[in-house]
Amino acid sequence: MARNTVSPGYRAYVLFILVVVYTFNFIDRQIVGILAVPIKADLGLSDTQLSLMGGLAFALFYTFLGIPIAWLADRYSRVWIMTAALTVWSGMTAACGYAQNFGQLFLARLGVGVGEAGGVAPAYSLIADYFPSHQRARALSVYSFGIPIGGATGIILGGVLTDIIGWRSAFIIVGLCGVAIAPIFRLTVREPTRGAYDPKGSDTTPAPIRAVIAKLTNKPSFWVLSLGAASSSMMGYGLIFWLPSFFVRSFGEALPGFFSWMPGALIPEGAGTVLYASYFYGSLLFIGGLAGIWLGGMLADKFGQKDKAAYALIPAWAFLASVPFFIIGVMSSSLGLAFVMFLVPTALSLVWLGPVLSAFQHLVSPNMRATASSIFLFINNLIGIALGNLIIGVLSDFLRAQYGDESLRYAILSGTVFYVLAAVMFFVAAPRLRNDWEGEYESA
Repeated sequence: MARNTVSPGYRAYVLFILVVVYTFNFIDRQIVGILAVPIKADLGLSDTQLSLMGGLAFALFYTFLGIPIAWLADRYSRVWIMTAALTVWSGMTAACGYAQNFGQLFLARLGVGVGEAGGVAPAYSLIADYFPSHQRARALSVYSFGIPIGGATGIILGGVLTDIIGWRSAFIIVGLCGVAIAPIFRLTVREPTRGAYDPKGSDTTPAPIRAVIAKLTNKPSFWVLSLGAASSSMMGYGLIFWLPSFFVRSFGEALPGFFSWMPGALIPEGAGTVLYASYFYGSLLFIGGLAGIWLGGMLADKFGQKDKAAYALIPAWAFLASVPFFIIGVMSSSLGLAFVMFLVPTALSLVWLGPVLSAFQHLVSPNMRATASSIFLFINNLIGIALGNLIIGVLSDFLRAQYGDESLRYAILSGTVFYVLAAVMFFVAAPRLRNDWEGEYESA
């Protein structure tokens, strides 16, 4: 089996640039959460329309195109595929800034989903071929830093740009920055040898989709983990989209006082509540997200060497532990207490990324990784993105007659059931991982 002959420094650079691309992936995906407030006011949209635009519009093509694009990634250059994907989703993000009504914005978000369909599964496959198995959970955790970094950057940058030049310009500027990164990625990242860090004899011949599905059919842990991750993502994507609006509606008057210590250069005099909410939630997502993702990867690489079930048990316990903190945070009337209480579940709810994504890379042979990852993403995102935003938005509209602007608080609170369901799924998957795992750890 050929080996990767890359230096540790170059391998670190590849992981860094992948994080940068994933950061733009999430900036473009989630910036609409903080821009939802001015978009709603400007275009006269309901919460249900906002959730459709932020969830279903993106999820439709993102989920359905992911599998055929991943099929290509198992056969052709993953670097070229990711370069094209980055260019498309960034260009369509810029196009969102020119939308004049709900229909146009919906179509532009469809375009973002088309591009991002080729951004994640090929990256998982690249990382598996740049890092040996005993380092993959941490490597995939570092890659997943793009979620809190991109989410926080999108929220804060969106809030700042909206306050200064408006939501339309925010879309355009962020989109064009992503387009500029694409040629840098293409020119500096080399396509690695497939299966170079896997056991000798691992199959690297491209496999047809039916063979991948047949393989996964005999891997019950894959399906249970996928459904568990999808349950958590219903809440996760729903929170990233709706929490900025929640902080504006329920804590709008308290937000300026909470940031009274910040210099005027960061929050100018007369700044709107959207900007304050962007700093508040962006800080939560950045600090909590980085801590939780790294913790999950570190624990998985440490305990997973002794027991493969740890890749499911670690996130299961994390989800259960997050629920009481989350309930206190949502129901709190104190902004300071809400910040502390939200910080803990923000971290714990992202612990699953490193362990579960690493487990997926070990349930199939190297020639199936991108396609298998895309099937997971299909399940996770079709359920998580499409339904998470929508359920909270519909519930908020339904409860508005009774709770007014506080309806979003109770709609979000109901989502804790999805974290409990995710924990149950991971507990069920844990013993099955021991039987479904392929290959043993091999050092670099």
